[in-house]
Amino acid sequence: QIPLLAPLTSSTLCGRRRRSSPVDAWNSGGNEGESGSTKFHVVRDDLLHPLANGNKARKLDALLPILRRCGVTDIVTCGGCQSAHAAAIAVHCAEWGIRPHILLRGEQLDVPTGYNLISLMFGNVTYVSRSLYAQRDEMLYEHAIKVAGYSGTVMWADEVIGKGLGVDEDTTDGNGSRRVMIVKEGAGSVQALLGVMRLLKYLSGLTLFRKDEKVHIVVDSGTGTTAVGLALGAVCLGLQWRVTAVMLADTLEGYKQRERSLLSDFEKVFPEIYHGMVEDATHDNLVQWVERFSPRRFGKVLDGEIAMCRQVAQQTGILLDPMYTLAAWEQAVDICCGDSEAKVLMIHTGGTLGLFGLAQRYSSQFNTGEQP
Repeated sequence: QIPLLAPLTSSTLCGRRRRSSPVDAWNSGGNEGESGSTKFHVVRDDLLHPLANGNKARKLDALLPILRRCGVTDIVTCGGCQSAHAAAIAVHCAEWGIRPHILLRGEQLDVPTGYNLISLMFGNVTYVSRSLYAQRDEMLYEHAIKVAGYSGTVMWADEVIGKGLGVDEDTTDGNGSRRVMIVKEGAGSVQALLGVMRLLKYLSGLTLFRKDEKVHIVVDSGTGTTAVGLALGAVCLGLQWRVTAVMLADTLEGYKQRERSLLSDFEKVFPEIYHGMVEDATHDNLVQWVERFSPRRFGKVLDGEIAMCRQVAQQTGILLDPMYTLAAWEQAVDICCGDSEAKVLMIHTGGTLGLFGLAQRYSSQFNTGEQP
């Protein structure tokens, strides 16, 4: 069995921030202690797995063992054509001996690449129209029924809340029928929180951080599950750590509603922990949700951002992507300029394979021009 989690590494870097333009807001380099320099730490979760996003692997770290203990034989999920979530499900299901069925929005690419290619190699991919995809729950359920067949059963991952966490079940039904589990887009369930909380526990044990030290975590947010999991872990461990999440795919109210929903599910599964630690510590303010410096429709890349990612890669050896991790990077640099009391820690959630898809959409911005 290939382990789901690889050893975690971290990198430290210095950066000198320049406020001359929003595109070139900082310039990596400089000496620590130099006037105007900033320093923050980067958790290299992008190195966690060669083919799966770091934050996706963290979520599945807790979810997949639970589903396997429930006897699941197949998983049905969905995502966009270049969905990192879909690719991670395909890869890790294959590693765990579970059949992955992936519904991708849109049409098949002329040249499969990036996360799309990984989904095709490891999973059973079906492309669906955008109109059908608009009704995700119905689409997922109908496909799961087809996979299960006449004698199989279909369940939703959210339904195993409180059931699969402490009871081992047979991994087969005896008659060979399929047990199909539906995992919603993004895998944003309460079980996914546990894998992210495990990361927080690991980080708290590093010699880099003293027991009572203040730490400011920065992370990009799609569904918001990773940010909530990190903040929950800090509360449960009694740490003076705060989490700032850069909103990329929803409004402030949407993320706050998502936070409340996850906390409600967490209370159902772990009532003692919730009422003993979490309830009094949150006050509807578990995560600090902030706008991206240059807000835009989700999925859009602005001029100069690919060049900025290339600059960071050449100067630090850390590869960012303009859709997700660049937003967290910019936020971390900004916090460093105004927060001298806490150590700043950016979670690099991944996104490397996403650059392959972006190279097709924005080919003119991937040129051979030498960086200044």
